[in-house]
Amino acid sequence: MSFIDKFNGLLADPPPEFGFEVTEAGLAWSSPKGKGFTAFEPGTLRVSPSEENILRAESMARAVREVTGDAAGRKRRTAAVILPDYAGRTTVLDFDSFPAKTEEQETLVKFRLRKAVPFDIDSASVSYFAQPRHGSKKVDVIASSMSLETLARYEAPFRAAGLHVGFVTGSILAALNAVPNTGCRVVVKLNGLVLALAVTDNGALRLLRTIELPEATPDAIAEHLMPTLTYLEDEWGKKPESVYAVGFDPQWLEPELGAEALNGPFGVAQAHNAGLLGWLAAGGRL
Repeated sequence: MSFIDKFNGLLADPPPEFGFEVTEAGLAWSSPKGKGFTAFEPGTLRVSPSEENILRAESMARAVREVTGDAAGRKRRTAAVILPDYAGRTTVLDFDSFPAKTEEQETLVKFRLRKAVPFDIDSASVSYFAQPRHGSKKVDVIASSMSLETLARYEAPFRAAGLHVGFVTGSILAALNAVPNTGCRVVVKLNGLVLALAVTDNGALRLLRTIELPEATPDAIAEHLMPTLTYLEDEWGKKPESVYAVGFDPQWLEPELGAEALNGPFGVAQAHNAGLLGWLAAGGRL
């Protein structure tokens, strides 16, 4: 089961007509006509978990319309929207046990997130799913949250274009659908100054961090990646079978890591479209 599948059963329904990934650079998109990228005007978007993201709403709306065309007189169309990792928070929460009742689950997840996110968790969208840990009674819960105000402003240009936004997720979660579901895998994704580090083990997401770097350099990436790899070896007794570099040259990393690009069924993942390509790999329509 894909990471997208786990969040809301999207793939049980017909796939959306459009898929979009939003980055500060612009829109990566897929439609019945194919896939591509539409750049934003400079200063359109500044990604933040706690401040206004869309600085030039009309510029973003214009980019959406370039892809979708005029909505006048058309039937309602559906879209999946993949948002920047740093616009919200996704984390792996570990529990010794996890309640069966939904109300108790939500209360517990929000309690754990309350001090970990830079926005009011009671005014946020929260999605989560539980992963029982193989060989242990512990449960890992993947929790994603975003300010409702931030989410609404991201969705607004798509709704204005006559689209029903039926599915929203973060870039790194969607991108993981292009990762093999066997063995221990590490994805290192750089977009601008935001680094996302994800570790999967036999298809289960076990660790996820999103960090704002002071500069986009090999040393800045290594400062966070190398301790993560040491932790895997010391605490899990594992070395990754693959290290995937997304958004930068794999040669930036130490040669002994054997880093490679993340190459899925719809192409090599880049900083601006890794989530979109992962969504397509999970069953989204090209």
